[in-house]
Amino acid sequence: QVHLVESGGGAVQPGGSLGLSCAASGFTDFTFSSYAMNWYRQAPGREREFVAAITRAGDSTLYADSVKGRFTISRDNAKNMMYLQMNSLKFEDTGVYYCNAVHDGRGSWGQGTQVTVSS
Repeated sequence: QVHLVESGGGAVQPGGSLGLSCAASGFTDFTFSSYAMNWYRQAPGREREFVAAITRAGDSTLYADSVKGRFTISRDNAKNMMYLQMNSLKFEDTGVYYCNAVHDGRGSWGQGTQVTVSS
């Protein structure tokens, strides 16, 4: 069972920046580089939504339209880490951000880290 731990959340003013990290561990049959990785978020009273994705090798990324040009997803397979750099934050970016690892159609989730954009 892959274990994912998010960190780096906090409170920030609109226009500010935050960097999130996701530490992965607990690999048995497969290594971290075997997992496609994603960030999701969930705002209060709303469904969890896709934010960004990165391929196993880190050579391709995908973003939700709402964060394109502001957020950058990356990974370091040697460190079993994934990152999300968030710039030009908006009120609507507020929510709990979750790390997600997918292999062969099966996903694992972290517990989430809270991001609050407020003036």
